Amino acid sequence: MTTLPTTLRELRQSGWRSRSVKDELRENIIAALRRGDELFPGIIGYENTVIPEIINAVLAGHDMLFLGEKGQGKTRLMRLLTRLLDPRLPYLDVPADFQGGCPVHEDPYKPITKQGRHFVEHYGESSPIAWWPREGRYAERLAPGTKFADIIGEIDPAKLAQGVSLSAEEALHFGLIPRMHRGVFAMNELPDLDDSVQVGLFNILEERDVQIRGFPIRFDIDVLVLFSANPSTYNRSGKVIPQLKDRIGSTIQTHYPRERDAGIAIMEQEAGIELGGEYPVIVPRFMKEIVEQMSLAARKSKYVDQQSGVSARFAIANYRTMVASARQRAIRLDERPAVPRISDLAHFHASAVGKLELDLMGSHQLTEKQALEAIAAEAIKTVFEEYVDEHGLENIAEIFSGGVKIEVGDMLPSAHYEKLLKRVPPVWDKAFEVNASKDPAVRASCVEFVLAGLYATDKISRATRHGRVMYEFE
Repeated sequence: MTTLPTTLRELRQSGWRSRSVKDELRENIIAALRRGDELFPGIIGYENTVIPEIINAVLAGHDMLFLGEKGQGKTRLMRLLTRLLDPRLPYLDVPADFQGGCPVHEDPYKPITKQGRHFVEHYGESSPIAWWPREGRYAERLAPGTKFADIIGEIDPAKLAQGVSLSAEEALHFGLIPRMHRGVFAMNELPDLDDSVQVGLFNILEERDVQIRGFPIRFDIDVLVLFSANPSTYNRSGKVIPQLKDRIGSTIQTHYPRERDAGIAIMEQEAGIELGGEYPVIVPRFMKEIVEQMSLAARKSKYVDQQSGVSARFAIANYRTMVASARQRAIRLDERPAVPRISDLAHFHASAVGKLELDLMGSHQLTEKQALEAIAAEAIKTVFEEYVDEHGLENIAEIFSGGVKIEVGDMLPSAHYEKLLKRVPPVWDKAFEVNASKDPAVRASCVEFVLAGLYATDKISRATRHGRVMYEFE
């Protein structure tokens, strides 16, 4: 392993050259593109839309605004940009006892503060060098409650008490952005930022300097500034000052998954559930489709405030709840494997509340739970009709005799369902891509899906009592 330079002299001899943050990102992304590297690992569904726009913005040297509804990966994308920074960056290792230390990670060749310049003048080519890892070169802030002093700076009363002049550089307390000199700063929920702070940001984007309380103290700040915002607030008049909007180089429009398969991939990846272990879980494809379809249904539902969006966390949390319910049944009944059923979705209200904003005005006093159940029913109907169209599952209804009542529930053993369906139709194994013929737990899940689908398409009736559901073929 090559030893890193520890003095300014060694740094010069190593051939290291000073670059701005944006030049560093640009050169590194060009090299990554040439190698065919994956630029944003873990990001699904943005390959042909969002990621090319980010690449263009980096190549153009733009500050960026990530504009999209909640749960679209805006913050993750901003954080992943740090992967394009160098692994380490040299800076002047100014000790705290040298003129009070240095508030920024100074470029050894071009220090911007008085302390940094004096340090180099004092130690010359022997000036100590330390190395800043890329992980430390990123900082973010949530706009609500953020003050000017937090991110830009303020006059330090303690320094004034020591006799330092108001107009002297030493009188300043640096905020977060100056401290991120040579790094990346991200501001989440930009429209919620106070106007005075927006003005300060406008000055940084325009002049790349910091002015505090109008005093003629300027720093040539080198920082990539990123923002995130929801369209419903960002486009509202007066929420973001026009001058600030005008100086943001690129607006990156994010979106929800445009295909259900992409949504399922995100859901499984982000849920991070271990499906093995003492009580392994098998999740049928149709159950994954229903959980993701619930998000799609919610994004079109009249019961949901569409301006607030329906986060991907809605599907992720519901998926975790469904798997947890199936695993609880397996533990209680000592069944293996655990296979989620429609009745496991009865518990999704606990994970769904708070993930979306309901709009129940004019819905004839519809309760929150009823609105969520309507969304789930719509999702089940959509997925079931797709299976019916492809596999002809409408014939399944004939297997259950007319006039029969069938009880289902999340805590009923799989053997209960075996009695309902002694002979599995051949179409099931093909349609469901799970072994319904041999595994009672899988069969139970298939039975519940068909019953729920027949109910959702108005072919049978249903009654719920004490957590159990009774389907009736009339």
